[in-house]
Amino acid sequence: MLAWPIILSNITVPLLGLVDTAVVGHLPDSRYLAGVTLGATLFSFLYWGFGFLRMGTTGLTSQAVGRESDSEVRNLLGQSLLMAAGIGTLLILFSRPLISLGLWLLNGSEVATELAAEYAQIRILSAPAVLANYAILGWFLGQQNSRVTLLILVLTNSVNIALDLLFVVGLGMTSDGVAWATVIADYTALTFGLWLVTRQLKLLEGRFLRSRLLTLAAYAELFHVNANLFVRTLGLLFAMAFFTSRGAVQGDTVLAANAVLLQFIMLTSYALDGFAHAAEAIVGRSVGRRGWDEFATAVRTAAWFSLITATVASLAFALGGHYLIALLTGLPEVRATAGSYLPWMVAMPVIAVWSYLLDGVFIGATAIREMRNSIFLGLAVYLPIWWATQPLGNHGLWLAFLTFSLVRSAVLAGYYLHYRRTRWHPAAPSL
Repeated sequence: MLAWPIILSNITVPLLGLVDTAVVGHLPDSRYLAGVTLGATLFSFLYWGFGFLRMGTTGLTSQAVGRESDSEVRNLLGQSLLMAAGIGTLLILFSRPLISLGLWLLNGSEVATELAAEYAQIRILSAPAVLANYAILGWFLGQQNSRVTLLILVLTNSVNIALDLLFVVGLGMTSDGVAWATVIADYTALTFGLWLVTRQLKLLEGRFLRSRLLTLAAYAELFHVNANLFVRTLGLLFAMAFFTSRGAVQGDTVLAANAVLLQFIMLTSYALDGFAHAAEAIVGRSVGRRGWDEFATAVRTAAWFSLITATVASLAFALGGHYLIALLTGLPEVRATAGSYLPWMVAMPVIAVWSYLLDGVFIGATAIREMRNSIFLGLAVYLPIWWATQPLGNHGLWLAFLTFSLVRSAVLAGYYLHYRRTRWHPAAPSL
């Protein structure tokens, strides 16, 4: 019940990307599509880096719910929103150097980079709204209300799609129209989210405390959790960027083939994230109330659902992978190249599933340092394996990436088994 709204809301994300591409792709000059693609990629990485505002808020809120501390639930929201507003404002203030650096790293053509910079200067205006929405979504998920996620994302993407069509098709705007559509949609979602928040706050006892909201020391736990999540996310971003860049140096065909196969990973992640996010909320509540039987049941149930989903995905890629590749590209050389690397894609879901699931468990338990460690231990194996297998070309790159996922899963599993014996059981001392 918690997972299905998250899975459905995840599906709306690529739908928006398809509409953006279709609207701009029908303009008479392809440079607009290149500019929007470059700018959107920049913001995907930028905002993903601040995803800790969603994850950290979920873990701490769910534990407060378990302790039946309405006042703490209320004040965690206030702290997260103030943090989101502060970070969002700083992003706007330092937007020019940040955008210049990001576009330089993406290394697009001169014309595309110029249009992307124009697009980005508009998109950055929504930074406070985007980050505040992360905090709101995390807060509701921590209270086991995942339907709000679906409502907010459906509203955001619906408004965005409607304004895309109005500004670009109706009013004749170009990439700037797409950017303004996104900004307006983000603030519309924030307005709706805050309205939902006011309704939820009426059901909670207690009040906002000045000492919790305006005293830096009161943010210590939130800073600690979010700092480790931020570092962990940077490591994950590096792993993905490294994979893309090492594929790119092997030529456009390999780059395109890897991009197609990565879409399969994203598709699988939509479902697996649903179960992982559900585990966050239930595990956090269990840790808060020290309900270790509920904790074990939540992990076991989420594991079964996740494993079944991953196995179905692997079978789908094994039996119908070439057909799925053909749906995504009509280029014969890209189809053939992607098909030759399909076995790696078949293996990936059943190996990576455990890192998705255990990320959810550890976020709920706010054991974030362990998540950070799993990423960097994975990188410590990933990079040497890539270096040693360079003669194998792209097969070596996929082997390194698969091993990165395997090490992440193994490290988190090791931590989980250890903590089940020492921390997460009835005889353990109170934290």
